[in-house]
Amino acid sequence: MAPTQANEKSTTRLIDTIEHAEHASLEAVRTFLDTVDGVFPDVSKDGPRRKIIDSAFKMTEQLVGAANRAAQNILDVTEKALSESEGKSETSKK
Repeated sequence: MAPTQANEKSTTRLIDTIEHAEHASLEAVRTFLDTVDGVFPDVSKDGPRRKIIDSAFKMTEQLVGAANRAAQNILDVTEKALSESEGKSETSKK
């Protein structure tokens, strides 16, 4: 397998893993919110239920954001390493 093909396959696997983690996070928040809906009555806009729900959404945004930043950092490092590796391979062929 050529280095470029291996890089594309690794990148695809990484993206798939991150998407799976994001979907799992969202599903966990949905389940949590269903539980909150069942336990806390919807009494007022500023009640504990609203605060819990708002916090859950904020937490989800932070989790997804962190996963995206981590993925971007991994891809950046991988691209840099691959470029350096290809540059050394071309230099050694001359």
